Amino acid sequence: MSAIPLSPVAQQEEAPVNLWRDAWYRLKRNKLAVFGLIVVAILAFTAIFGPYLTPYDYLSQDLQARNATPSLTHLFGTDDLGRDVFSRVVFGTRTAFLVAVIVTVIAVFIGTLLGAIAGFFGNPFDRVIMWLTDMTMSVPNLLLVVVINASLKAPIANWMEAQYLATLNPFYRQTVWVDFMLVFGSMALISWPPYARLVRAQVLSIRGRPYITAAQALGLSNWVIMKRYVIPNALGPLIVSVSAGLGTAMVLESAFSFLGVGVNPPTPSWGNMISDGLRVWQHYPHLLAAPAAVLGLASVAFSFLGDGLNDALNPRGSK
Repeated sequence: MSAIPLSPVAQQEEAPVNLWRDAWYRLKRNKLAVFGLIVVAILAFTAIFGPYLTPYDYLSQDLQARNATPSLTHLFGTDDLGRDVFSRVVFGTRTAFLVAVIVTVIAVFIGTLLGAIAGFFGNPFDRVIMWLTDMTMSVPNLLLVVVINASLKAPIANWMEAQYLATLNPFYRQTVWVDFMLVFGSMALISWPPYARLVRAQVLSIRGRPYITAAQALGLSNWVIMKRYVIPNALGPLIVSVSAGLGTAMVLESAFSFLGVGVNPPTPSWGNMISDGLRVWQHYPHLLAAPAAVLGLASVAFSFLGDGLNDALNPRGSK
């Protein structure tokens, strides 16, 4: 006997559902999200390969072309030392991405671990971790970063200078690593609490579901259940938060560099370039406009991408 063909409705019900493929399809239909994704991809490509494609080294000076306006020779003009602003903006993209990615990875790891422990095991872990989260969020971000930089930068720099005098190893004269280390640590320290709260809320809604009860009945350990079933099912909202967190980390790094507690010259950063351009913007507006425009574009792109991911991964909540 020939098999009875299934109705279209039955075929649709039998077809396997691929949540990630459906999310990608919904994301592609969101034009603003696609725009944000394209801009983020371009910025990522620029951060990786841009410094090798720029026409000038970001530190090279041409004193005869100081404060030149934008032209075919210097697309974004030059600064007061004759350095090409376009090359410095491109290298600043690497600085921004490096800080944003590393800080976000550290913050997500800490927040996911602590949030999962707090949500799954409950008290007393929940009470202690949430108290630590509230305490961290209650301290002003700028104040905490200033305190960390002011208290640690000088001792570390002195130690590196002593090591250089003892070993004559030129590595210890690379103080830029001190700036990056302090920026990574201080920004990660103020960025993990929102991830911890988000993961905790997701775990609290997941831990009482039947498949968690079934896994516990099978004798699986709590850590195995968290790794296999709890954390993977909490990734959707976390991915959205990470997308927004990358843009926020870029803005924070630029803000701290603008205030002098982030990445310091001569390493290019959008923040310290904006700070330098702000002093002479009335006479040389291109020194302020170029890094500010790129920072604004990056922030908007990550915002659009985060909203698009939220709608794609949580279609019910977006309606």
